[in-house]
Amino acid sequence: MLNAGARRPARLPPNSPPVLLVVIDTEEEFDWTKPFSRESRGVTSIALQPLAHRIFDGFGITPTYVVDYPVATTPAAYSVLRDVHRQGKCEIGAHLQPWVNPPDEEIITTRNSYPGNLPPELERRKLEMLTAAIEANIGTRPRIYKAGRYGVGPVTARILDELGYDIDLSVVPHTSFGEDGGPDFRGWPDQPYWFGTRRRLLEIPLTRGFTGVAAALGPYFYPLVESPIGHNLHIGGIWAHAGFLERITLTPEGIGLADHRRLVHNMLERGYRVFSFTYHSPSLGVGHTPYVRTQDDLDKLLGNMSGFFTFFAEECGGRFMTPNALFRYLATAEEADAA
Repeated sequence: MLNAGARRPARLPPNSPPVLLVVIDTEEEFDWTKPFSRESRGVTSIALQPLAHRIFDGFGITPTYVVDYPVATTPAAYSVLRDVHRQGKCEIGAHLQPWVNPPDEEIITTRNSYPGNLPPELERRKLEMLTAAIEANIGTRPRIYKAGRYGVGPVTARILDELGYDIDLSVVPHTSFGEDGGPDFRGWPDQPYWFGTRRRLLEIPLTRGFTGVAAALGPYFYPLVESPIGHNLHIGGIWAHAGFLERITLTPEGIGLADHRRLVHNMLERGYRVFSFTYHSPSLGVGHTPYVRTQDDLDKLLGNMSGFFTFFAEECGGRFMTPNALFRYLATAEEADAA
């Protein structure tokens, strides 16, 4: 698990408007129902990313593409992102999917699909190679990291520090991936915090939270939903239908606008101010992910994105930022408080 021994909350200044980041897991296309394979390296969906920029440009949004190795080393893919980055219309981060990222030394297993489970020196060398490929082919050295499958480990923070990263986006609050060897994020903060050996790394968790009358108690009640008893009795569906408790992720993949609105309204009422909206790059192509199987699915996904951004800007009075801009903003605010 990511070393979080020295966490310190990273808070927006008082009365700051809520902030939204848009993060895209930028990766190859592969069949999510099949075992991981080093041969699945198709990146045709990268050419489709401008579909979303028609929406982003209208809101002044600068998304962050966290890029994995096949994307960073395939000319037809990285040239698209390089052009968008040169126009100042995106930020670039790193996304380590170990099964398609050299050195290819580990046995491909579900447990090893979480990069933090690899031997520390192998995790580091893989990230070094990814970082170098992004810098060489896209033209910027990434300072933002998101582990593939959210798989941070006990030495990830040290590696990020040593390689010059500033920001991690890997934490999925209120969630455990422990059943197949991944990290358990239950009990971890669900808003930004400083961490690492020098507490200079910024964690910006994915936005996953609770709605319903018991939302404030979600971290304590939701483990029952995920227990064998909870699954057998369908407690999650019953509680959600009754308006008692529901866990929602801020993503257009399988989640509708009405759910997004309920989640953000509830979280704003409870004092949350930083939100992260995320999806996978292959979802902009039909047939690559479970969420977009038809053109109608794609139209709905793009429509939900546009509708949510309108809601966030107009109803919530929110502003759009990038992880790097938020890092600078929070660091400056902290320095001002300390002065």
